Amino acid sequence: MSSLCAAPFTLLLSPVQSSSLDSPLFANSYRSSHCKRTQHGKLVVTATLSLSSTNPTEHARDAPVHSINLVDSDDRFRVKDFIDTIRGLPTKERTEFFSTHVKDREFRTISDFNDLVMALFIAEEPDLALKLFSDVSSYGLEPDSWTFSIVSRCYCKKNHLDEAKRVLDHMVEEKGFHPDVSTVTILINGFCKRGRLQRAFEVFEFMGRIGCKPTVQTYNCLLKGLCYVGRVEEAFEMLIKIKKDSMKPDIYTYTAVMDGFCKVGRSDEAVELLDEAVEMGLTPNVVTYNTLFNGYCKEGTPLKGIGVLKQMKQRNCMPDYISYSTLLHGLLKWGKLRSALRTYKEMVGDSFEADERMMNALLRGLCRKSWKEKDLLESAYQLFEKMKNGFYVIDLSTYGLMIKALCMGEKIEEALDNLHNLTRMGHSPHIITFNTVIGALCAEGRVDEALLVLILMDEGRRIPDRISYNLLIEECNRRKCLLGACNIYGAALKRGVIPNRKPR
Repeated sequence: MSSLCAAPFTLLLSPVQSSSLDSPLFANSYRSSHCKRTQHGKLVVTATLSLSSTNPTEHARDAPVHSINLVDSDDRFRVKDFIDTIRGLPTKERTEFFSTHVKDREFRTISDFNDLVMALFIAEEPDLALKLFSDVSSYGLEPDSWTFSIVSRCYCKKNHLDEAKRVLDHMVEEKGFHPDVSTVTILINGFCKRGRLQRAFEVFEFMGRIGCKPTVQTYNCLLKGLCYVGRVEEAFEMLIKIKKDSMKPDIYTYTAVMDGFCKVGRSDEAVELLDEAVEMGLTPNVVTYNTLFNGYCKEGTPLKGIGVLKQMKQRNCMPDYISYSTLLHGLLKWGKLRSALRTYKEMVGDSFEADERMMNALLRGLCRKSWKEKDLLESAYQLFEKMKNGFYVIDLSTYGLMIKALCMGEKIEEALDNLHNLTRMGHSPHIITFNTVIGALCAEGRVDEALLVLILMDEGRRIPDRISYNLLIEECNRRKCLLGACNIYGAALKRGVIPNRKPR
């Protein structure tokens, strides 16, 4: 790989590359407070993002791109090619390759050095970034505030949070640098995500001691952390404090507390917070509404979720897959089959498809419901055909319930066809499925076909049980076919099965 190029190379760093808060989402402030670029290169960072209480990278796709021009007067080091090459290597070979190609590298300024460390961080290579930092003195460079900030972020990415805190303590107490609010917030978020609230609040107090003013994103992390460990009342009190301190909460602030209420069965209070947020001029997003779906479904009131679904569409917030699947799961769990079917159709109308597990659950529910509410049989069979044609894996229990529903709906031919299909595909239907079909055929006086199902059981590697023979003997007795009843009784005895019904 050549390290030379004829012109300055531009490295584009997108926030999408980062999957958590310990990413350069807060890079909008780092240069203004730490590093002024020299004449040898420039760094332009214009991203301004709001930290979601649920997903800190939620707005990353909408953010402007980070553009770093790395220009070295000697060889114009090609950072992107270098990083791409490292990422393409097996993990065990990366460190050796990195050491070989960087050991003779000269950096004109600490800013150039920081750019490479940051590029490694964004490329999900915190170990290599930390290795490079450990050699900073060999390049004749003195780390600045931004260097230490990147190192702290690397430790956060590795989940070495206590080490990240020690880096911040070192830069403040021994170097006299002050980390920016973004770097400290990343550390707070790391502690909160792991339920280490005491350490998170220690870092929060540390911010106050060094005169680093928390942002609403900092509070959002704390709120989510409190709700994560069930301290919902404290989260609500913090929300009140934020409003009293004249710091305007964002929608993620409200979403975090709403999520806390929903998790402890207080979804109606979460709705009150939603109304308050809307009155403040905030726009709820799909994550906000999904917390309500989750809460109502856990509380056993999924029908309230249908009202939420309607409301979010009226507010031009389109539900996503999680919205529909959460609501559908709740409706099925609490036996609201007709509402579940309507929700599923609405989901499909919005170009979403339920997963295999949900489809099986919906079909099983419709089949059971159709035993008493016959009009649902058609909907169940349509869904069944869609699953077969759409290459879904239909559980044996689901298949059996569909066959039973067809039998009870007097659609014996369809039931027989599907039973034969099941055995042809190499499956072994449950005995109860065979017995259901045998019973339905006997009820219509079709004993000869019922006997063929008995033979089909052998092909399906199932041994007829007492019920199988009882059904056939009972029908022969009813038709006064003593010889047929005796033959079936004898066949059962040869199999070691003693029927309750006897020929008469």
